[in-house]
Amino acid sequence: MAKKLIEFRNIVKEFDGQIVLKGINLDIYENEFVTLLGPSGCGKTTLLRILGGFLEQDEGHVYLDGEEISKVPAYKRPINTVFQKYALFPHLNVFDNVAFGLKIKKMPKDLIEPKVNRMLQLVGLDGFQERDVTLLSGGQQQRVAIARALVNEPDVLLLDEPLSALDAKLRKEMQQELKRIQQEVGITFIFVTHDQEEALTMSDKIVVMKDGFIEQYGTPTEIYNEPSNEYVANFIGDSNIINGTMIKDYQVHFDDKNFACVDFGFKENEPVDVVIRPEDIEIKGRGKGKLNGQVISCLFKGVHYEIIVETKRGASKTITLHVVADRDVENKEANEKMHATSFTMDIEDVAELTDAEIIARANAQAWNSSTEEDISITEVINNIKPEAGKYDVTFRTEAGSSITIYVNVAVPRVNTNDENIGIQAFDIYKSVEEIKESMAISVDLITWADAYAWNLDSEDAVEIDDVRFDFDPNEIEEGEYEVTFTTLGREYKVHSTDSRNEGDAVSIDFTKNDIHVMQKRIVK
Repeated sequence: MAKKLIEFRNIVKEFDGQIVLKGINLDIYENEFVTLLGPSGCGKTTLLRILGGFLEQDEGHVYLDGEEISKVPAYKRPINTVFQKYALFPHLNVFDNVAFGLKIKKMPKDLIEPKVNRMLQLVGLDGFQERDVTLLSGGQQQRVAIARALVNEPDVLLLDEPLSALDAKLRKEMQQELKRIQQEVGITFIFVTHDQEEALTMSDKIVVMKDGFIEQYGTPTEIYNEPSNEYVANFIGDSNIINGTMIKDYQVHFDDKNFACVDFGFKENEPVDVVIRPEDIEIKGRGKGKLNGQVISCLFKGVHYEIIVETKRGASKTITLHVVADRDVENKEANEKMHATSFTMDIEDVAELTDAEIIARANAQAWNSSTEEDISITEVINNIKPEAGKYDVTFRTEAGSSITIYVNVAVPRVNTNDENIGIQAFDIYKSVEEIKESMAISVDLITWADAYAWNLDSEDAVEIDDVRFDFDPNEIEEGEYEVTFTTLGREYKVHSTDSRNEGDAVSIDFTKNDIHVMQKRIVK
């Protein structure tokens, strides 16, 4: 069994009042290639720098080969680091850059030369001893930095995103080279990256981090095939994540069906997340797979086609957006201007309608023509009844200025889908300027239309996932436009070597081994 080399115990680190590491516990073993993986700001580089001795944790302990090293300065730790910027000495050639640390240690010259030459041979730079480092390529400079770190024979090599500055082709080559070097020198490498493919390609173990926590720690196969939660599943590769219920051991329910699976240990009827990788799904003829659907899109990705199959439609509702010109009413005698916009409302809301609400819904305003100061609307004249129809509404000021609009009282018509999701919305009346001034048009359209979706069985609210329209808000003119609000249906992403046509009626198939059940993620 491999020997435990590094231990992090309850590591906490805070910067300017923000906790970036929140009680990290982690064991790393001898001769492992371990990758700290996560988005920017997750704490991976901070953890690396604490191990290297460049930062000190606020709480917790760091052990190296059983010895607490928190108070040991960086230069006394048997740990070397390759940084994102290689920090080579521009005035020294390749040989002298690699030999620098050995010379500082006062090592005899007859021992330095063979050690440096061996390291250069190891990193593929034999014959480059006299080269000017400033004339080397990015990949060659990186190899010099690695050789300079390894020549000191550290117990651990830390690599802080050293491949990020390289182009894609060279980056892939260096991934293989780093793994080969690690295996040849037989020491522990700890590598920091935010690139998932890089982590899967190079690592013996992967530490997936987010917001100062470790979300999962395991081999690339474990991380990919058995993600611990939705975050890991989404971060490592493409995933289809579906809400499900664990009926009992080895049986999970989703998409209105029970499926055999290989997972166990959950509570009966526990809500879970189900993940199925796109490459594990096979597209078959209609009725020949587990779930019928329709091809929504098919994109060629170079080595495969990415096909989206919709197995359940979302509920949708289409309304009309009436766009009118900004026609302010002016009362020159009173030196006043007024503005208001017609609107649609639910018949059920009429009974409790107040003047203030009518003013707000109509965005009714009055102001002094010269000073632009607001003027109060003192009277709202209307005969709105709890009956479907159009009703005139007039707004007046104390000086007698007035503007008339109409209110369309409507009976809500609920659209539903096969998942018993209801959605309703009302027609919208807005001016050209109001549309152009919107900072988030989709959000505003939902608000203006009073668009709402819910589960007809549980009455729980359902998110409106998509707002579709065919106009440019910045170029809109007077007229009528269709707006469609849609809830999320069920779409599966499939990776296939065969193309499909949009609109094809198909089915999707997968095995019980392709279904991975996860606990619902608890937000920390």
